[in-house]
Amino acid sequence: MTLWADRVLPFLVEKACRSSAILAERERWIPRAHGEVVELGVGSGLNLGFYDRDRVARVVGIDPSTALLARARPRAKTAPVPVELVEAPAEALPFGDRSFDSAVVTYALCSVGDPARALAEVRRVLRPGGELIFVEHGLAPDPRVQRWQHRLTPLWRRIGGGCHLDRDHARILRDAGFELDELATGYTEGARLLSHTYEGIARPA
Repeated sequence: MTLWADRVLPFLVEKACRSSAILAERERWIPRAHGEVVELGVGSGLNLGFYDRDRVARVVGIDPSTALLARARPRAKTAPVPVELVEAPAEALPFGDRSFDSAVVTYALCSVGDPARALAEVRRVLRPGGELIFVEHGLAPDPRVQRWQHRLTPLWRRIGGGCHLDRDHARILRDAGFELDELATGYTEGARLLSHTYEGIARPA
């Protein structure tokens, strides 16, 4: 399993997350971040090239995966903004209260073991008026698709680094005390089971 987690899974995650549809989502949302930014689940750093140097002072990217952070380091060096990479889980952010102006999470909340705790941490480290920019895949509105997502998730979690196909991210955010300022949802063409997306901006209520 170590070989899978350290070698195979990081390669597959990066390959999947570099699709043209997902890159278009990154290009659309990541430039919205501003000030001091914390990125949860920075992974191999695919967002780092999209931060706006005129809006962002610094990005701190966190991830629990040593292997993915190793892939992120070359991208951190060439990013348009200063980047610090930290190995840590989203459920226990090693930062003081009110440390950041923006938080970013893309295709990572689906894999967090305790999303409620992770979002509580985001609330803690955001400054007043701060915002969470999110792009995630999760539970579809179509009951037929939902049934397949529920059936496949136990296996998918085992091979996909804990990834859940059936999380309702809008509900999870609201239950965690966030207001959804912007929310867009929809299927990615050709990937209905895997890619019903939730994307937008949320703020602590």
